Amino acid sequence: MIRLLPLAILAAAPFAAMAESHMPAETASADILGAEGDTIGEATLTQGPKGVLLHVRVEGLAPGKHGLHLHATAVCDPAEGFKTSGGHVGKIEGGHGLLNMDGPEDGDLPNLYVNADGTGEMEAYTTMVTVKGLMDEDGSALVIHEGGDDGVTQPIGGAGARVGCAAIGG
Repeated sequence: MIRLLPLAILAAAPFAAMAESHMPAETASADILGAEGDTIGEATLTQGPKGVLLHVRVEGLAPGKHGLHLHATAVCDPAEGFKTSGGHVGKIEGGHGLLNMDGPEDGDLPNLYVNADGTGEMEAYTTMVTVKGLMDEDGSALVIHEGGDDGVTQPIGGAGARVGCAAIGG
């Protein structure tokens, strides 16, 4: 029995480490407001080991591609066209776009695709931000644009007006 005790203790050590690695992740979630101020969906951000997993679900938007960006301030005022959310997180002059050789900016994300029935859902992973960083003193915002982001055109990929906004922290 005495000889087995050290083996049992050693065998338990990997399980303790595994339990620690499955601790609940830091998350943030927010309702997405539409242009009329109504709730059109939800955004959830979950911190991973090397980046953030973003889950977006929307309804009531025009079918097709919609640019999706992280903006610097958690203020989503539909009366101001959501311009109260400020510019992109990690703004780089001339560096907007996932395909831009001078970028991308930290707030650049893949497009959201909305189906013919006005619903859309997507997951994207970004290594350029953290949940903690997005929830700084003034928070941040997830902004949805009326059209798709081409990944290179300055300053917002030709995505057009802001049609949705979710305030994250702040």
